[in-house]
Amino acid sequence: MSARAKIRPVDAAACTVVRRERIGRILAAQGKLDIAGFEQVIRLQQARGLRFGEAALRLHLITLEDLREALAKQYDYPYLPLHGDAFSPDLAVSRDARHPQAEQFRALRTQLLVRWSRLGREPRALAIVSPGPFEGRSFVAANLAVLFAQLGLRTLLIDADLRAPRQFQIFNIPDRIGLSAVLSDRAGREAAVPVPAFGPLAVLPAGAQPPNPQELLLRPSLAAFLEHADNEYDVILFDTPPARESADAQCVAFCAGSVLVLSRANHTRVDDAATLVRDLGDAGAFVVGTVLNGF
Repeated sequence: MSARAKIRPVDAAACTVVRRERIGRILAAQGKLDIAGFEQVIRLQQARGLRFGEAALRLHLITLEDLREALAKQYDYPYLPLHGDAFSPDLAVSRDARHPQAEQFRALRTQLLVRWSRLGREPRALAIVSPGPFEGRSFVAANLAVLFAQLGLRTLLIDADLRAPRQFQIFNIPDRIGLSAVLSDRAGREAAVPVPAFGPLAVLPAGAQPPNPQELLLRPSLAAFLEHADNEYDVILFDTPPARESADAQCVAFCAGSVLVLSRANHTRVDDAATLVRDLGDAGAFVVGTVLNGF
């Protein structure tokens, strides 16, 4: 697999034990527990051998959402309310760290990191492609972007679907200016929108839908943008339109250099996926691997 992520070597000297703040103190600092409640929790914890958060839940002194927020602070990962509306429910990895979807996305992230390391080169950009519509390209690209950013990798997600874009809806960001403006030389790197709720993540929406998407994607502007972005980001992911409906995805894949081919269970025809893999290889793009989307 390949995707241009500059994987930094581990500095052994920097690997020190970090003392996490105790969950009880976090809950108290957030105003969720007073002194009397704190003492109740300690007594139950000692009597039953429970974790502090579990004991507080059993006493009905905090809610599960209170505990999730405190754990996010304790382990330094982004916290989003389960029922919040700031971002789309499609961001499965941000709603529940233990959700099966989140675990499967982490497994995919790990596979990418391992394979990049084995390649012995600096991968930098990865296009997420699939043969047809409704196969989950935007869903997979968005969740992978969040997970890479949670590792501390500077991540840029580019919505290169100039026909039916979705990333601006998933991340609830403006889409007036985006990739189409960059490719037509009406905007620069500032068009990428930081999403600090997820760490070092930025999203470049598709922007206004142009009448000539394929011609725009074939312009030197995309390669020039990527050349500058290479210095600012560790991972660059592309969302793309269905490859069977236009040549847009192949244009993006060629520019990115690396591709992850997606198919959906009980939806994508095997022949369509195999043809896409072959066509991408013939076009000079490196197919990192294939993923079967079961959601």
